[in-house]
Amino acid sequence: MKQDLPRIVLFTGNGKGKTTAALGMVLRASGHGLKSLIVQFVKAAGETGELSACRHLPGVEIVQTGLGFIPDRTSPVFAVHQQAAHEGLRKVTTAIAEGNYALVVMDEICLAVTKDLLAEEAVIEAIHKAGPKVVIIMTGRRAPAGLISLADTVTEMTMIKHGYVAGWPAQKGVEF
Repeated sequence: MKQDLPRIVLFTGNGKGKTTAALGMVLRASGHGLKSLIVQFVKAAGETGELSACRHLPGVEIVQTGLGFIPDRTSPVFAVHQQAAHEGLRKVTTAIAEGNYALVVMDEICLAVTKDLLAEEAVIEAIHKAGPKVVIIMTGRRAPAGLISLADTVTEMTMIKHGYVAGWPAQKGVEF
């Protein structure tokens, strides 16, 4: 039966809204008294709206393990980014295995895999540790085939038009 398995949701695509959709699910879960963990694998901005808001939501923990813009694999700091991603995956794996959260969000995990910060197999292995009734949410552009196959719900955000192209700078409350 499906109720005996974890629920796995994936938001991908080149359009805006992947993290926002995941945060909407966290907001909904918080409203039902469920605990959520959000690990951001790439983002490193010191103070974003989601970091600030999540601190006020009951039962929500948000952690940035990312270091921001991912350098080329030939860069000497690439290994530092890999190490940070592995730390994030350790945190997620522990949270999933201990079963303390109803929702676990792996924000930008697809990009972390695509950019070779993490092995897709390691992410899949972590997800397989989830018990029934746990909801795993993954986000990020260019979702690898294995993560798409593993998910039971996959939504692709498609960019039709973006304010950046029209000259809008990143805006508080919209982009961060």
